[in-house]
Amino acid sequence: MQFTLKTLMAISLGAMILSVPAQARPLFAVLSGASEVPGPGDADGSGSATVTIKPVQGRLCYAILVADISSATLAHIHQGAADVSGPVKVTFMPPSSGTVSACLTGLDPALLKDIQDNPKTYYVNVHNND
Repeated sequence: MQFTLKTLMAISLGAMILSVPAQARPLFAVLSGASEVPGPGDADGSGSATVTIKPVQGRLCYAILVADISSATLAHIHQGAADVSGPVKVTFMPPSSGTVSACLTGLDPALLKDIQDNPKTYYVNVHNND
């Protein structure tokens, strides 16, 4: 799946984070197994991720929706361009039954500001055992 997300070894879906106008804080990603780097990802896996960031508070809220994958085991924001498998920067709960939403607090404000200001250098991915 893509939320400017990518996938590591056992990841099913990878996606890039797309930004919206400056006044809006949510970031949105379309997730696709075909976007997994390195592949292969789940060929028919799909989904979306929405992230809202409040850097000063160290708060990040997210909602992930996935379809056509086996049970998700991990979900993350990684740092890296669309064609690079980058390091994990934020860990999410995996989407059980296809969806998950939650808020994280106590995160590094500088990291959150960088994700918010440079969303195309980060991506979201969802992993499963397949």
